[in-house]
This record gives sequence, C-alpha cells and structure tokens, in this order.
Amino acid sequence: MDHPQTEPQQTPDPQQQSPMTPAERDQESRLLRRMQMMMNMVMQTIAQDPTITIDEASQMVADTRTAALAMFPGKDLAYELIWRPRFQRLMRERFRLM
Repeated sequence: MDHPQTEPQQTPDPQQQSPMTPAERDQESRLLRRMQMMMNMVMQTIAQDPTITIDEASQMVADTRTAALAMFPGKDLAYELIWRPRFQRLMRERFRLM
C-alpha cells in the first residue's frame, strides 16, 4: 500500500527578510559601490605609498572594517570572508610578513 508523501511543514525563518523595494535595492547598490571604492582606495594606498608604515596600514585596515560594518551592520562574517583575506595578502606582500 503506497502512501502519498507529504512535504514537511516549514517554519518561517525569522532571519529571512522580506523582498526589498526598488528604493532599498538602489540604496544597497550605492552602499556597495561606495564600500568597494573605499576598499580599493585603501588597498591602492597601502600597495603604492612607499612612506606608509605597517602600523599606519594596519590602522587603515581596521578602519575599513569599522566603516564596512557601519554601512552593513551584522555583516561581520561577509567582511571576514571577503575583505580580510585580501587585506592579509596585501599586508604580507607589501611588508614581507610571514
């Protein structure tokens, strides 16, 4: 005797966000572009400024994290996965760190 399979009940995920309005999507796009520009400028400065010290560069990296999280609160993991490795690689290359 075959029993029809029933789909499991899905509970709503409180973390799931409602769809964004066009205005919210535009705002997020602007913030993303601004953050990417900021990150690129900091990376270029660290890579190209021969007078920057390791302490100054480290402070700049810390400041980018603060600014990114101010723009996108609660996105610590995204920063750690996307930007932190890039800055670590740049600092290793620029200052010959191990």
